[in-house]
Amino acid sequence: MDGPKRVRRGAAGVLAAAICGGLSTLAPVDERVRLTAARSEPPAPEPKPPRPEPKPPPPDCTRVKCLALTFDDGPAESTGQLLDILASRNVRATFFLIGENVAKHPALVRREHEAGHEIADHSYTHADLGRASRKKIISELTRTQEAIRRASGVTPDMLRPPYGSTSERLAGITRRMGMSQVLWTVDPLDWRHRDTEGIERRVLNSVKPGQIVLLHDIHPTTVRAVPKIIDRLAAKGYVFVTVSELFGGKLTPGKEYTQLNSGEGQGLP
Repeated sequence: MDGPKRVRRGAAGVLAAAICGGLSTLAPVDERVRLTAARSEPPAPEPKPPRPEPKPPPPDCTRVKCLALTFDDGPAESTGQLLDILASRNVRATFFLIGENVAKHPALVRREHEAGHEIADHSYTHADLGRASRKKIISELTRTQEAIRRASGVTPDMLRPPYGSTSERLAGITRRMGMSQVLWTVDPLDWRHRDTEGIERRVLNSVKPGQIVLLHDIHPTTVRAVPKIIDRLAAKGYVFVTVSELFGGKLTPGKEYTQLNSGEGQGLP
């Protein structure tokens, strides 16, 4: 009896398969296409993040009233307040940093860089580089360069020698290191006179287009003077730029820069 039963079971299985196969062909064509496509198509790629808006080109400082605000000796606790002030007015400046202070406040250096400010070297210990030996100069500059690089990821190509003290030896070393020397035109003596109104007055009464203003963000009295300096000069048509923007791009290594001498009106009548 087992033989006939196996035959009947096999026949039943064939019949069931035929019926199911026939029923599957009765599914809507669109549904079959959709299911087949879903099995064969790769997953959709993730959308790419939007590209950041390109920065506008810097102004032509031979034709507009440009001014470079520079801040020495930081970073310090008061630097954070200064960065808030500059951000609220969409002003970019140049910071000449002391290596020792960079090591103490790396987060402020990163913030300066991320905000689009220019970062430069001001020696490691505020040493008199004009009178220093070759070994001392190289140590002061390379240690500061490395501290800034570790904090921000960038290596500066500008130096402001402390006290404005320079020499032929320093010029030769900075030339080989690919660094220009940046001095200044306007010094309100904010390091000596801790008087906010006096700092404002001396800057506002002295500046002309194409010049570099020396300030110190380590002094709260100076930081408090910055809003009025910016607002008053902006009302007179001044545009605030970084040092490299003032001179139209990359500066020449070893060369000293004090102000833009273009031979043109620079926004003046």
